[in-house]
Amino acid sequence: MKRFRGLTRRGVLKGAAAGAAATLAAPAFLRETMAQATGPIKIGIPCALTGTFAAVGQVTKRGAEFFAKERNAKGGILGRPIELLIEDTQGNPANCVRKAQEMVERHNCRLITGVTVSSEALALVPKLEEWNTIFMSSINGDGRLTAASFVPNFFRANTSGPMGARAISLFLRESKMQKFFALGMDYAWGHNSVQVFETELKNASKEFIGKVFSPSGTKDFSTYITKIRQSGADGVYLVLAADDNNAFLSQAHQYRLAERMTMLAEQLELVSVKAVGEAAIGLTASSRYPFTLENPANAAFVAAFQKEHGEVPDQFDGEAYHGLAVLAQGIEKAKSIEAEPLRKAMEGMVHDGIKGKVTMRACDHQGEQRGYVVQVAKTDKLPHPTLNILKTYGADQITPPCNKMTYDN
Repeated sequence: MKRFRGLTRRGVLKGAAAGAAATLAAPAFLRETMAQATGPIKIGIPCALTGTFAAVGQVTKRGAEFFAKERNAKGGILGRPIELLIEDTQGNPANCVRKAQEMVERHNCRLITGVTVSSEALALVPKLEEWNTIFMSSINGDGRLTAASFVPNFFRANTSGPMGARAISLFLRESKMQKFFALGMDYAWGHNSVQVFETELKNASKEFIGKVFSPSGTKDFSTYITKIRQSGADGVYLVLAADDNNAFLSQAHQYRLAERMTMLAEQLELVSVKAVGEAAIGLTASSRYPFTLENPANAAFVAAFQKEHGEVPDQFDGEAYHGLAVLAQGIEKAKSIEAEPLRKAMEGMVHDGIKGKVTMRACDHQGEQRGYVVQVAKTDKLPHPTLNILKTYGADQITPPCNKMTYDN
């Protein structure tokens, strides 16, 4: 297990000396409680560092480590350093549950974030009450996590799949395009987002003419692209990520699919844009966090991130950073990392950060936030294409009603 604290040796020795006498003098059964109250704040990140979703997991890890390093340099949270416990799940739900359980039982870690795949998150949430653990989602898109599968110890600071689908569908209401086809990854997030998109199009009196789902790890999309080309659609809606997204975009460019129809996506990572280059130009997508957002907090974040890493933050750098910032605010408000007071503190809490104002609503713990539609475009300012924001939608327009995945209008 990789641990990340961002501490100096001097800081560790100073903290150890201050608490050593009190800890050693305490009865054995109180030592663990004292350590939990005064030691580092442990945050578990069971994420996919290898496998199909490795690109997403690695970026998430980078964003979380950047937050921890930055925050520890400012004194941590409640005067305690952040310690990240990072484990590779390979995007496998069983692995994710096992790794998270080890964090809880072996390391007394009661805070989880950074889980990569929605199917992993859906496997984790039934265990949260038993573990007395808070799970702050910074990636997971499946709408069921704040609807049918919602549990009180789960919070979602990130934009959900239904919210991304909603932003794109609202954008298309203003378009002359009428017929649409969809391609999604064949697991929880892909099915959920395509379902919401289909419903949204019908509500907008558009025609949804077909959908296909590709297994995670698909490398050859030629048969899917042929079917999409033959559909006669005006636009194709993509719910893909990481290596699958790269493979599809590269092959679609070879087949000149963008000359036949508009390419749309539920979300878009810069790592894919960098990987496929020209093949991404013109792609229109919902973005959960575009680095081009204009607000003081994001400007400071982007500048600091560029100084540290020599490049702009990707979508999941931003979402990982944002999720931890929301969690940190909740801990400071609760003055505790215990599940019950922390849950109460975060319900209804307003966080004003790199994504602007986000309200963690009490009814289903979904973060209410703006939605963005972006387009990939050439730029002379970066060594890769950029994301131009075409449209911004208010939180009231894209956040679904409480405990729902669909919209009333």
